[in-house]
Amino acid sequence: MSPREDAPADRGFLVGIIFFILGLGTLLPWNFFMTASMYFNNRLNTSEWSNGTVTTRKEYYFNNWMTLLSQLPLLLFTLLNSVLYQWISEKMRIAGSLVFILLLFILTAVLVKIPMEEDRFFSVIMATIWLINSFGAVLQGSLFGLVGLFPQRYSTVFMSGQGLAGTFAALAMIFTIASEADSESAALGYFITPCVGTLVTLFSYMLLPKLEFARFYLDSKCKSYELETSSRLLPTDAVEDSVKSSNPNKGEEEGVKQAFITLLSENTSSPQKSSILQVFKKIWLMAFCVTFVFTVTLSVFPAVTVDVKTVYGGKWERYFIPVVCFLFFNVMDFIGRSVTLVSKWPSKDSRLFPVLVVCRVIFVPLLMMCNVQERHYMPVLFSNDVMFAAIMVCFSVSSGYFVCLSMTYAPQLVEPKDGETAGALMTFFLALGLSLGAALSFPLRFLV
Repeated sequence: MSPREDAPADRGFLVGIIFFILGLGTLLPWNFFMTASMYFNNRLNTSEWSNGTVTTRKEYYFNNWMTLLSQLPLLLFTLLNSVLYQWISEKMRIAGSLVFILLLFILTAVLVKIPMEEDRFFSVIMATIWLINSFGAVLQGSLFGLVGLFPQRYSTVFMSGQGLAGTFAALAMIFTIASEADSESAALGYFITPCVGTLVTLFSYMLLPKLEFARFYLDSKCKSYELETSSRLLPTDAVEDSVKSSNPNKGEEEGVKQAFITLLSENTSSPQKSSILQVFKKIWLMAFCVTFVFTVTLSVFPAVTVDVKTVYGGKWERYFIPVVCFLFFNVMDFIGRSVTLVSKWPSKDSRLFPVLVVCRVIFVPLLMMCNVQERHYMPVLFSNDVMFAAIMVCFSVSSGYFVCLSMTYAPQLVEPKDGETAGALMTFFLALGLSLGAALSFPLRFLV
């Protein structure tokens, strides 16, 4: 959506800051949850002494189950949100999701200090993963619909906030390694931090409608709904007949009649919201682009990149993956998203845009031919750490850049009244790309 000339000023870019916080708050909790995977694995996959021998308890394959049970609800509930959002209020979807995510992280933090049998602990955590991602899908889809009501740059700011969430999680991982904290203490930090972040996000969302600039665009949405309703319920001819029969004074009658006819003729010029299929036909190319970008990204990151080994030893070996894989990716992804604030190339109508998106598939074999260990089939062509870092920088910058362009271009391809529908649909295809990428990561890792 383009800025409206009659809109008030966004003083101090406060609405932009709030959308940045909302973007950060949608992904920060889950990024920190994934960062605590070492704690979960240590608690589940332990060994014990029995009659002088070491007995290894059963393997839970936590990372595999975490991937599966995070992507399935993300895809399912994003689809449900894109269809059912019209029947559940925006405030209920956003504020309600934030409250439930907060409660789930409080529960997970409490469980750190509660001894529990492994099977029961595993079941509770798997249920928590499902619920966190279910509410996260509804939250993310609703916020994309909300930001679609505002000028385009606010969508870019929102996406930049999302990109920064992974950076905080990566820094937390590095600080944990540096402090040599035990997994239990680190896990408490990983779970308490999202609780604080979620509270800040909730307060920011509650503040948004109190700001004049935000209220202008939010009220415009409400007024459009009222106009659509009145134009359906009160046809112009009916009002004209009613005014004639009820007003004895002809002079007053003409004035009132003209006022009603003018108002309702404006109402009838405000069409009803388009169907989901009609909106999809306008944004299908952007939907394809965001799906393809995330499919390529998630197919190798982190399933393949996390197994790249450094050619150097010492302390750097401990920091290599947290820094070059996770920190580099998240920082460069954030930069790629933020660049769209000053440069948007190619344009949304350019045929070059989807071509460049498809060309990103070259990163899949490039990363697979880095020094991934263990490997079975493919040769190592880039064993040097610098080459791996350079490929990761290009890989992550292009991911953030093209994702942000796709998500900000989509609402521009529809009328303002359909911006929320476009945002909800694009969130579904974003989740679809994540799911396809996660599914492809298993065979691609096997082929290395």
